[in-house]
Amino acid sequence: MAAPLTNAELKQQVADTERAFAATMKARDHAGFVSFLADEAIFFSGPGRPLHGKDAVAKEWKRFYERAEAPFSWEPDEVEVVESGTLAYSTGPVYDPRGKLISRFSSIWRQESPGEWKIVFDRGSEVCDCKKGEK
Repeated sequence: MAAPLTNAELKQQVADTERAFAATMKARDHAGFVSFLADEAIFFSGPGRPLHGKDAVAKEWKRFYERAEAPFSWEPDEVEVVESGTLAYSTGPVYDPRGKLISRFSSIWRQESPGEWKIVFDRGSEVCDCKKGEK
C-alpha cells in the first residue's frame, strides 16, 4: 500500500487539475470541461441565481465553448487543501483574450477517489480597473 500523499503533494494535484480544467477552454473542449464537474456542482455565474448541478452548469457554459476563440482563460495562483485531503480551494486570475486581467475565480474541489478531483463550487469576482485614489 502506498503512503498517503503529503499536503504539498495534494496541493500540486489540485493545481494540476485546475490547469487541466482551464486547458479545456483553450482547447475548446466542452466535454472535457464537463468531466471535471461534480454531479451537484454549484456555479455562481453572473447576476441571478447560481447554477445548480452538473447538467445546468454544462448547459450554461456551452456558450463559452462555441466560438473559435476562447472568451477568457484562467490559472491557479493559490491552492489550499484541508488536512484530511478531501477538499481543496483554488483561486487565481481570469484574463480576456488579449491577456487583460478581468476577474478572479475561486473554486472548491472534492477528492472523489485517489487523484481524482471534481469541482463542487465555483465563483468569479470582478476586479477593479481603477487607479489608486479614484472614487
